[in-house]
Amino acid sequence: MDNNELVAEAIRKASDTKALEIGKEATEKTGGMFKALFPDKKAVVIADKNTWEAAGKTVFEVLEKEGIDQREPYIIEDDDLYAEWSYIEKLEAFLAQDEAIAVAVGSGVINDLTKLASDHLGRRYMIVGTAASMDGYTAFGASITKDGNKQTFSCRAPYGIIFDPEIAAKAPKDLAASGYADLIAKVPAAADWMIADALGEEKIDEFAFNLLHSDLMDALSCPSEVLAGDVQATEKLANGLIMSGFAMQAIQSSRPASGTEHQFSHCWDMEGLSYPSGKHVSHGFKVGIGTLVSNLELEFLLSKDMASVDLDKVVASWKSWEDMEAEIRRVCEGKPGHLSRCLTETKAKYIGKEELRAQLSKLKDCWEDLSEKIRRTILPTEEVYRRLKAVGAPYEPEMICVSRKHLKETFSFIPFMRSRFTNIDLLYRLGWIEEFTQTIFGKGGRWEI
Repeated sequence: MDNNELVAEAIRKASDTKALEIGKEATEKTGGMFKALFPDKKAVVIADKNTWEAAGKTVFEVLEKEGIDQREPYIIEDDDLYAEWSYIEKLEAFLAQDEAIAVAVGSGVINDLTKLASDHLGRRYMIVGTAASMDGYTAFGASITKDGNKQTFSCRAPYGIIFDPEIAAKAPKDLAASGYADLIAKVPAAADWMIADALGEEKIDEFAFNLLHSDLMDALSCPSEVLAGDVQATEKLANGLIMSGFAMQAIQSSRPASGTEHQFSHCWDMEGLSYPSGKHVSHGFKVGIGTLVSNLELEFLLSKDMASVDLDKVVASWKSWEDMEAEIRRVCEGKPGHLSRCLTETKAKYIGKEELRAQLSKLKDCWEDLSEKIRRTILPTEEVYRRLKAVGAPYEPEMICVSRKHLKETFSFIPFMRSRFTNIDLLYRLGWIEEFTQTIFGKGGRWEI
């Protein structure tokens, strides 16, 4: 199936998105798409000051030429715009003044803010993408920080999407680098899903899996060209990110695109990770470092002789829920936001000793085939490192203001951060977390402390 056929099938099966235009001069088609999707409706352009200059003015003029009635554009002037609840409240109040349909012009933050604010009002919206910076263009849900916690709020994906790679190729380099880092995370995330499927934790949806992975390696093939602002490479990257969003939309879950690597990002989100300037570290950059860690975890698992695992010993050392809760309270001491989340998420995936024995017995039986599938799927960690460096993304934790000590401390939370089963849950259930962390933070390790 070629890319056009893949896109057509994705839209056919999508629950929310019904129109997509991607290619040079796609922005000129904004008016036609708006008329087709929202006949006789008023439009309002939503942008920040940068995306207004990049494409917002053009979108406004295109809508005007089509004779579409418009409100005055809503332009957010903040220098460090962030997906935070206060912006939702302001945008929702603005949109509630009439029934205008939002035409968002921007990337991650603008899209998420418009997505959730529109959904709160029972409306659909359009997005004109300005950067290949994330996979949320076609994804359901919006990631918003509320009360200090990064949360994914359920809301519908855009009704229509316009994406011009020529505009995206001119975006600040860190945006495409962030998008690339977010996309390469799908590689170890696929292995995590394979593990969860093999152990009966979460069955793979073949359509969603193939939708994302059919052309994933092609989308990731040109990191240096993405950095250089090459239009074709940017379009490839954008296609990969859009397919990722469609995969999530197809099953109403982030599972196809999110594994262990995202749990590191979630943890740092809750900590409010930022640069000394106060600017928030992008989602993709946090996920990129998480991807390196997840890759190392998978390679560690692949190095092990699963046939020799002593099930009696592993099961005997498995904690009761009461002991697990006590451990969570210990590691989350002084972090009430972490504590509440970790208790809820871990309780949802906790299993007893006999269930653990059955699961690890299954693992031993299927490991030969499963490990081979994982080897064929993932990239070597050194290759992930090279590609992140080539695209201009952070490739060491210190580059996102995470010290090696901080990174090691983060491991205390990760097994408890989410109910989704990933490779770190397998490491935890096997009792190998401490051994793994020693291999990377101990003498001679990648991040020796």
